[in-house]
Amino acid sequence: MCSWQHGLLRHLRQHHLLQMALLKANKDLISAGRQEFGALLNQQVFNDPLISEEDMVTVVEDWMNFYINYYRQQVTGEPQERDRALQELRQELNTLANPFLAKYRDFLKSHELRSHPPLSS
Repeated sequence: MCSWQHGLLRHLRQHHLLQMALLKANKDLISAGRQEFGALLNQQVFNDPLISEEDMVTVVEDWMNFYINYYRQQVTGEPQERDRALQELRQELNTLANPFLAKYRDFLKSHELRSHPPLSS
């Protein structure tokens, strides 16, 4: 193997190691964002005044956008890698948001039943 081939191999190895480091850094950011968002959702206490289910969806979407925009400044790599990491983060946040919104929906239904007990026949 001639020297330029060794140089090329060394460059490719370094590039591969750099790509792996960037991927790991983005995975760590996604994990941190997921944990922080989960903690935010777990801190929520449902009580009066109640907001509609649609308004809660809007609130949660706003929180998700806040997290995406915050982490947009921190993800690394080429634009394609950054976009992929942000898309993965959004999917992770959605995964956490869906059960939270279902729990809120159930809370609203139970609150409705307490406010308007069924008529006895």
